[in-house]
Amino acid sequence: MQCIALASGSKGNCLYVEGESSSLLVDAGLTRREVLTRLHAAGKAADSITAILVTHEHIDHIAAVMPLARHLAVPVYATGGTLVDLLDSGRVHRDPVRAVRVDYGEDFCVGEFSVRAFAVSHDAREPCGFTIRDEDLTLGCCTDTGMVTDHMVENLSRCDGLVLESNHCPQMLKEGPYPESLKRRIRSRRGHLSNDGAAECINGLCTQVHSILLAHLSEVNNTPAKALASARQAAGLFSSGLEIGVATNMGSGGGWPHGIHL
Repeated sequence: MQCIALASGSKGNCLYVEGESSSLLVDAGLTRREVLTRLHAAGKAADSITAILVTHEHIDHIAAVMPLARHLAVPVYATGGTLVDLLDSGRVHRDPVRAVRVDYGEDFCVGEFSVRAFAVSHDAREPCGFTIRDEDLTLGCCTDTGMVTDHMVENLSRCDGLVLESNHCPQMLKEGPYPESLKRRIRSRRGHLSNDGAAECINGLCTQVHSILLAHLSEVNNTPAKALASARQAAGLFSSGLEIGVATNMGSGGGWPHGIHL
């Protein structure tokens, strides 16, 4: 099982998840052309994608979801709250997209994958993270959340690999150029997870998961080096046996594409 971050950050988010015989996308916050271009650059075939999972309705996660779903002729899976905005954005198109509502805590099948949505804490209608299982391996996707609850940890503790938000360095956010209203939103319980919040989560999970990809880093209020150092410190003695990577947008951070193998 492999997960590649085709894009990660406020300019767009898109994860490619590959199993034994098929693949899927989690979010598509770029243009359709850009998603397809990045898939090709990563050496992956678009025709293997069987579905698009959507975490929430913010534009940096859904920009290409409907046009890409039509282009690939695949269904879209999202919570009812997310689908309200998602379907509204595509309601006048002559080629409807098959939209499937998912509920928190209920497993559903997407091709060879068994998927479960779980609640996260973000300022959207009904945001979620996902656990994605292929045979004996499970990937957790948890971005865009202001905090990590016990329920989220319970879901993520079953995972072999994890894509986890590490959005901002609290000190950089405090001293940075954003207006105070935006700073309050980011650091709120329904905002974005800080390096410290990600570190606390990693500290509790580092004996269960084997690979972690830090995601949704702010280009203004964080650096890959700060996020990585915080995560490794949190893992402590377990860091040497834990694969930790940092996802950035294509063309920055070096070594693109960023991903993890389970």
